[in-house]
Amino acid sequence: MNETRLPVNRLQGEMPKIGIRPIVDGRQGGIRESLDGVTMEMAQSVARFISERLRHSNGLPVECVIADTTIGGVAEAARCAEKFRKEGVGVSISVTPSWCYPMETMDADPHMPKAIWGFNGTERPGAVYLAAATSAHNQKGLPAFAIYGRDVQNFGDATIPEDVGAKLLQFAKAGLAVATMRGKSYLSMGSVSMGIAGCVADESFFARYLGMRNEYADMSEFVRRMELGIYDREEYEKALKWVRDNCKEGEDVNPPHLKRTREQKDEDWNTVVKMTLIARDMMIGNPKLAELGYGEESLGRNAIAAGFQGQRAWTDYFPNGDFMEAILTSSFDWNGIREPFTVSTENDTLNGVTMLFGQLLTDAAQLFADVRTFWSPDAVEQATGHRLTGPAENGIIHLINSGPAALDWTGAATGANGEPAVKPFWSLSESEAQACLDATKWCPAVDFFRGGGFSTDFTTRAGMPVTMARINLVAGLGPVLQLAEGYTVELPDEVHDALDRRTNPTWPTTWFVPRLTGRGAFRDVYSVMNNWGSNHAAVSYGHIGGRLLTLASMLRIPVSMHNVPEEHIFRPAAWNAFGTNDPEGADFRACAAFGPLYK
Repeated sequence: MNETRLPVNRLQGEMPKIGIRPIVDGRQGGIRESLDGVTMEMAQSVARFISERLRHSNGLPVECVIADTTIGGVAEAARCAEKFRKEGVGVSISVTPSWCYPMETMDADPHMPKAIWGFNGTERPGAVYLAAATSAHNQKGLPAFAIYGRDVQNFGDATIPEDVGAKLLQFAKAGLAVATMRGKSYLSMGSVSMGIAGCVADESFFARYLGMRNEYADMSEFVRRMELGIYDREEYEKALKWVRDNCKEGEDVNPPHLKRTREQKDEDWNTVVKMTLIARDMMIGNPKLAELGYGEESLGRNAIAAGFQGQRAWTDYFPNGDFMEAILTSSFDWNGIREPFTVSTENDTLNGVTMLFGQLLTDAAQLFADVRTFWSPDAVEQATGHRLTGPAENGIIHLINSGPAALDWTGAATGANGEPAVKPFWSLSESEAQACLDATKWCPAVDFFRGGGFSTDFTTRAGMPVTMARINLVAGLGPVLQLAEGYTVELPDEVHDALDRRTNPTWPTTWFVPRLTGRGAFRDVYSVMNNWGSNHAAVSYGHIGGRLLTLASMLRIPVSMHNVPEEHIFRPAAWNAFGTNDPEGADFRACAAFGPLYK
């Protein structure tokens, strides 16, 4: 490591802001005058609270914009909307300590995530406004999140209760994710890999649910740029030296007649480093290319996420994309510590989107993995003679894939109490980044990667709270999200090796144990595996299921499977109208009724 990059917006368009709307009873002659100051103070308190606690995933501070005046009627609501438009507001939060006129003061933008905090007080009950305003939003088909504190506060109390603060942050982070994705691109580098349906870029899904556009580049573009030298040659030499100094080769498990020579492996390193530079430049552009005379290429595709097909059209002849994907999705490279990229292996667009959700919600690198094998306690004992105990006693799920397992997922970084962690890049130290590198080996690609290359090999450390998630598309239903919160575990070395070698010892392994509830898909570990809707999953650090549920409801994507505690579920108030005894069914009915966000 030689530098830590400052937070920067590497995509086109300003970062979305959060708009705070102070709502008052507009009746002048004593009522409004008694409320203006208290209401504006409430708005300022919320703005400070959010700005002090949240950052964008690129590390930039979250800015809050407050309406110039309190809003007591439609004219002031219109002035506020115009200010928000000019300021680039993408999320709105209305606050009030009193009764106001709902339809005259509401935020009517159909594409903007919106929440209302109605102060729980008795002098000028904001809760009455909250109930009336959410009713108006529901009737007009504009779902809003209702925030109502559990305990009564005194009028003028500027503190934000803990339960209110938790909902404000959960809503704001998910809302910023919605606003950040809007107008950005998903770049498919190649097409469909090995017949995997998730590779098909469903433009209707991207446009109607995410507000994103799709961009496409044939993999031959990599060949063109390599042969014509359309990359920063100075950076290439810097990257190659960094690789030689930091990327240790691991075991070559290929039979003798398939092992590549030292000269071939050295050339593979040259190629995969060039591929990494080229993929990054295709996503976000590079002004250095304009200096080389390639102005069009210098612009990039404004891609907030991308995927690389690789197999088999590329990997039958060229080195695989594993190094490229792993380094881009990590929080560091030869230029130092920086924001991870979202890159999906095999161009699984749906897993790429799920990774993007996780990165926007956690600000940290994501893990792409096959949901490969459920190992029951009996099967492990039969294969190794070892009986699983502790957190793994009910069985484990083997998460493993040669593709973009970010090096952060070694777990070599540490949290506040010294525990293994995956952290936002701005919290990562140079020594932690180096530790992640040191915990990783780069194994020569196995035999079905006929063009060679290298795959990461590490084992994720135990004890990390994680959330496994995946979006699936279902005919007649549309997109559906599923997730499982749980923990990473480790096995004794000899047990790990025995199980790992039955799959692929040259790939990174994460042993995952979901948190069980005893019901439905979470009655046991086998049921989690058996109910998973695809061969792939994206994994985020932390138990972020509640945040994912909130984000999904904003986009109108129902959630078919989750183990999120009820107290962490936060959806628009309208969802209650679709049934309170069956929240999962109500979620499906509400999403179907309101339709995608950008319909």
